[in-house]
Amino acid sequence: MIADEQVVLVDPDGRAVGTADKQTVHGADTPRHLGFSCYGFDAAGRVLVTQRSRLKRTFPLVWSNTCCGHPAPGESPDDAVRRRLPYELGVPPVDVHLVLPDFTYRASSGGIEENELCPVLVCRIEDVPLARPDEVETWQWWSWGHLLEEAASPDSVLSPWARLQVPLLAASGQVELAVGSALR
Repeated sequence: MIADEQVVLVDPDGRAVGTADKQTVHGADTPRHLGFSCYGFDAAGRVLVTQRSRLKRTFPLVWSNTCCGHPAPGESPDDAVRRRLPYELGVPPVDVHLVLPDFTYRASSGGIEENELCPVLVCRIEDVPLARPDEVETWQWWSWGHLLEEAASPDSVLSPWARLQVPLLAASGQVELAVGSALR
């Protein structure tokens, strides 16, 4: 974890209203703050799915999207993806596209709540991931169809936010536009 990492607090309309230390913001009653989720696809149309590190305070060992995190104060979600993907997985994102700018959710596990305005982005990944063990336990390439099925399953292994985001991404029609014809 990055020392003194700040998250952007937001009001109900998504306007920045301040910052807070990431170490202190996640708890039983987490204030609404800005996050992001990114789904990275390879040339074959597979999506990189990660299992969150066992060392994570929030949702440890839960399978989820490629990368998620928090934009720094003044940082766009696109730039946050460009910063975090190399940090967490050792891969630079290519052709980052914002798909769901207004996604928001709340989810709780183990007494820790997430409460985020969480724009969702997609990108391409052209390199082999090398995961940081404090961020990612392991990773797998899944077909888009498998991810859709897993998100819809009552026994899904996916994070609560991924289960909500995946069908919205599919319905948007923008994933195919962003990552090309490989999903067809």
